Amino acid sequence: MRFLIFFSLLITFASCKTKTIISEVDTYRAEIEHHRAEYKQDFIKDERSPLREPDFEFMNFYPADINYKCDCSFEYTRDAKPFEMSTVSGKTKIFTKYGVASCNLDKIPFEVNIYSSKQTQAIPGYRDYLFIPYKDLTSGESTYGGGRYIDMRMGDIRNGRVSIDFNKCYNPWCMYSDGYNCPIPPIENHFGVEIKAGEMVWTGEKKKG
Repeated sequence: MRFLIFFSLLITFASCKTKTIISEVDTYRAEIEHHRAEYKQDFIKDERSPLREPDFEFMNFYPADINYKCDCSFEYTRDAKPFEMSTVSGKTKIFTKYGVASCNLDKIPFEVNIYSSKQTQAIPGYRDYLFIPYKDLTSGESTYGGGRYIDMRMGDIRNGRVSIDFNKCYNPWCMYSDGYNCPIPPIENHFGVEIKAGEMVWTGEKKKG
């Protein structure tokens, strides 16, 4: 009898734990859907953007996957010197390595280099802006060959830790149209893993700048 009571309690506990996990996943998926809706609205608000609402039907995203939200250790890069990052147009933009995040993805360790831009920091509201350009093994296949980007804020880094959510990565505007100076991810941010998260290739016709 005692065994049956214990077994019943064990099943109940496991069921509650499963429901909690499912609830967390559903909540996270809703968060990503909200993020992507706001992301699309930003195209409409910005008069410089290459896309308008009719173009949204050609946008594609991987399903939200909480496993691609990585908890990383972070180390500041001391005395880093500004360098020129190449862009698709052939021009360069000045960036400085802000630090390095160390993560595990599918049990594979890799490092994510995070950059700051003096030009961006001069813009009100973007003084704490940080930038992650990267390529992975999906680049040129299911995602844009020129790589993808993630935006961050300095305040996202706390006590030597930072969360990097690849579900929130997005395409450079060069994916959609000519006429933009999109930074090309440095070789140090070319990852030897498939990151099946975030924005995929845009299937619309590329516009002329």
